[in-house]
Amino acid sequence: MSCRILLLVPDGVGVRNFVLGPFLRTALKRLGPHGEIHILHGIPPALLPDYRAGVGASVHWHALAPFEDSRLAVIQRNSLAYAQMYWVDTHAMRITRDRPVRGPLRSRVALRFAKALGRAAATPQGIRVLDRWHCATATRAPAVAHYRKLFEEIRPDVLFCSHQRPPEILAPVLAARKLEIPTATFIFSWDNLTSKGRIAAPFGHYLVWSDLMHSEIRKYYPDVPANRIHVVGTPQFDPYGDLSLLWSRQEFFERIGADPARPLICYSGGDPGNAPQDPLHLTVLMDQIRSGEIAHRPQVLLRPMPVDDGKRYAGVRSKYPELIYAPADWVQSESGYHAAAMPRAGDVQFLANLTRHADLNVNFASTMTLDFGLHDRPVVNVAFDVNEQWYGLPLFDYIRRFEHYRCVYDLGAARFARSREELALHVNAYLDNPALDREGRRKLVELQTGAPVGCSTGLVIDALQSVAARVPEKVAVGV
Repeated sequence: MSCRILLLVPDGVGVRNFVLGPFLRTALKRLGPHGEIHILHGIPPALLPDYRAGVGASVHWHALAPFEDSRLAVIQRNSLAYAQMYWVDTHAMRITRDRPVRGPLRSRVALRFAKALGRAAATPQGIRVLDRWHCATATRAPAVAHYRKLFEEIRPDVLFCSHQRPPEILAPVLAARKLEIPTATFIFSWDNLTSKGRIAAPFGHYLVWSDLMHSEIRKYYPDVPANRIHVVGTPQFDPYGDLSLLWSRQEFFERIGADPARPLICYSGGDPGNAPQDPLHLTVLMDQIRSGEIAHRPQVLLRPMPVDDGKRYAGVRSKYPELIYAPADWVQSESGYHAAAMPRAGDVQFLANLTRHADLNVNFASTMTLDFGLHDRPVVNVAFDVNEQWYGLPLFDYIRRFEHYRCVYDLGAARFARSREELALHVNAYLDNPALDREGRRKLVELQTGAPVGCSTGLVIDALQSVAARVPEKVAVGV
């Protein structure tokens, strides 16, 4: 079926999943000779030529309009986020909502008001009222009129958003609704529904990773009918099934300057705000390797999170020059700001090879547990405080309170190092026998990913074609 898809890509994660991966090429083949893809994006102009190269004339690029929110809309949006967090009341949401309110006096007053309003409206009915009020305000923004005019020219059959949280997606979604264009969004990470705030716009359809995420949408967004939730896996893992991206172990080790005859441990850094002890944990690991407490003379490669500029690891790198430093190949236009970080194509290929050829991963409760689990690579989670309790309770207890990550422990998919001694013990055990906990890793991957590696892109396209073919349906505000 010929179809015109409008792909809304507000950030670098969407670029990684739907621009650099196989989505564009596969979609154009499947959409037929009259199919088109229009991309509404926030990509910096200097990087756009790199992403346009090789995708052909059937992909059309449109920059997002500057995002401006009125003071009232900001209060409404924050109230919705707080209402969701008070109603759902997960551990992660409690952490976020209970953070001290800081900033200029006017901002603090507005945020405290939004928090109080959200707390008062923390029921499905109250959230529905807040959402209607917010959408009514946001519809009057000039950006909505801008997008309506653009969409009347493009005439898309479906608007598909790659990320459900950035506030700048609301205006184009409201414009599409006014024109009765079906809308859908992708829930981009396994923790988003239990650890983040409110979905930023009232979409008609939701594409999710797994049956587990399907049940979470039904639980936390009860106005969404089950037939508007589509289980498609996640395209971020599809490159792992692309054999054309893979190097041999010998070539990969040559590229990173390592010895292929020795084991390789990848230390995956987390978000600096959520994993502040990463440099300390890495120091403990390097000490144990130097002292021989960890056997087999493993090499360690440090890969900071894409939004981390890596400066916090300077002391570790200076002390341990043998540490291999491999920062993610993302362009940081604003340090620490997730949406502004943009990936380069080479990073997708490098990560596909790193997760395949590293013998072991160490991280602090990261999504990388899934990345390495997909390759049946063992994972050790650091779950001890180095100097003092950072979060007011033991780190292991802190990690286990996160709803999305609890299954990692319950399924035995990774080993949790609750002390320095356990870190060495678990690393040695996995280096001696990489098959340990294989069944737990398999169960975790099966639970969290609803499609085999390499199949998600096709399922996303099938879902979008199905959504585009439906008779326009009214979307319940409040979802």
